[in-house]
Amino acid sequence: MLIIAGLGNPGSKYAGNRHNIGFMAADAIHRRHSFSPWSKKFKAEIAEGELGGEKVLLIKPQTYMNLSGESVGEAMRFYKLQPADLVVIYDELDLPPGKARLKTGGGNGGHNGIRSLDAHCGKDYRRLRLGIGHPGVKELVQHHVLGDFAKADQTWLEPLLDTLSDNADMLVRNEDSQLMNKLALALGGKPEEDKPTPEKKPAAKSHIHQARNHNQPKLPATGPMADMLKKMFGNKGE
Repeated sequence: MLIIAGLGNPGSKYAGNRHNIGFMAADAIHRRHSFSPWSKKFKAEIAEGELGGEKVLLIKPQTYMNLSGESVGEAMRFYKLQPADLVVIYDELDLPPGKARLKTGGGNGGHNGIRSLDAHCGKDYRRLRLGIGHPGVKELVQHHVLGDFAKADQTWLEPLLDTLSDNADMLVRNEDSQLMNKLALALGGKPEEDKPTPEKKPAAKSHIHQARNHNQPKLPATGPMADMLKKMFGNKGE
């Protein structure tokens, strides 16, 4: 069984916030696939269904973002699941809008929802970060995060959520790189494996090698010394 947790804040006041992109992703997966209606359990809204032939629990904690781990941790204990059975979807300030990254474990990056998850669920779960961009200065972060997506954001938000929901079964099959490629292509980017690799610079020569090249004395070509060297070593190199 896999739990897919989308993070956000409950209530209509926060529904369109950038901070609620995790809720939006869970809702998109719920609409696209055959899940049960949302119900209340584990201090959350939950829905059961199948993806890729495996049972999946969608969960949207209703504890407010900072206490998300209480809800998800309760569900994990109920089903006797490990961190490897959990995928968490949430907003990421340090990624440009529409960019996505998926990895196992890591730090919380100052995200209070993830800090709570780490405390209640362990750290070795998969983290799907969806970029919302940074406002540029620290003082504007709270307003940015708790502000609604603009109409212009729909040009990337809708294809991102649609592509994620269409391919959510890849999360079950652990096809993480393939999913990232599909999300990148949906937003007009290049798949990860098609990105050009930077050209390798010639390996730097060691200090000893450089010293040998630069400090090597030139041998005389003519004269008594040249004649003696030719007798000793022959005419190699000529």
